[in-house]
Amino acid sequence: MEILWFLLAMGMLAAFLVPYLRRRRGGIRLVSPGSPDAADPADYGFVRQEELDIRVPGPDQDLMDVLDLVQRTQDWRAASQLLAGTPKEGEQRWQRVQAFAGAASLELARQPGTGAAWLRAWKLESPKDAGGAQVHAEFLVQQAWRASGGFGTDDHRIILEEARTACEEAALLAPGDPVPYISQLAIARGLAYPEPEFDALWAKVIDRSPEHMGAHLAALHYWCEKWHGSREKADAFTHAAAARAPRGSLLAALPLFGVFEHLPEVALVQDFYGSAVVSRAVEGALYAVNSARPDDPMLAHVRHLLILFLVRGERWAEAMEQLRHVDGYVGALPWSHSEDPAAEYAVYRALAVAGYEANGGSPATLPR
Repeated sequence: MEILWFLLAMGMLAAFLVPYLRRRRGGIRLVSPGSPDAADPADYGFVRQEELDIRVPGPDQDLMDVLDLVQRTQDWRAASQLLAGTPKEGEQRWQRVQAFAGAASLELARQPGTGAAWLRAWKLESPKDAGGAQVHAEFLVQQAWRASGGFGTDDHRIILEEARTACEEAALLAPGDPVPYISQLAIARGLAYPEPEFDALWAKVIDRSPEHMGAHLAALHYWCEKWHGSREKADAFTHAAAARAPRGSLLAALPLFGVFEHLPEVALVQDFYGSAVVSRAVEGALYAVNSARPDDPMLAHVRHLLILFLVRGERWAEAMEQLRHVDGYVGALPWSHSEDPAAEYAVYRALAVAGYEANGGSPATLPR
């Protein structure tokens, strides 16, 4: 398996770097990883591939501590306390609900029938706990997409119907909290809500949190060409959100996520990643990143996606700038689409380092 991943990584390196070599003299040379001339991400203090955390997009030490405690002791109370102290108005509550639900789903997959006992106990022992209800509802949503046999199957629909009921119950326990409605956005996609029904659901979300980046990302899927919309509808959705975003809001980066969702399998336009459409979306995302609060929970999500576009656009120094902020964590797009997110991320990181050094960069020139 290690040989297979090495060959895959080398294939990706060749696919990206050969065109670059054809265009530039004295550019990046492909060498074996053990060569003295090979660029080494470790020289920049980057985390080893096998130590990358695939659970979250960026650091949340309180969440990690509680999650480790819950899974070690199978006692849900620490998770309940953490969510009770997490404001419902911001992005962090949604991310933490997703993380607990995802951990339970993964635990159950590894231990069928016995895994995630703490979540079942939470639901049974404290049925009126708003946090527990939200995690349970999101857990069902994730189970529908991960473990039901796939979109369109009877099991998929049945679990989504159960999740919809769970979301409605969770919403009653926490008036004003957008999280149960955000979870329902994935249900709307899976159950193919008609547009008027989806619009009514979306209105409930933005009434509670009009600038919620996580909610916008969840809604974007519905409007994409591969689901129930089109490229034009997705563009309209992302650009309208970006246009009304106040300074400091990461919604200005939303068009880049729209571009990502509609990437062509084969780029028919020469220098696609340098095209006007992609360049505008990248610049909007960079503007959003540079003007956002440093502690914005969604900032890492935007940085991770920027890495893909900056590397493919051969903007090595800018890619390295994003890497130094998020390295160590890979629980975000685009890496989460891969069967091995850490390996996918490591390939792009290696490309960024190689491109940076080929153009005169070094560990000494990268800001800390």
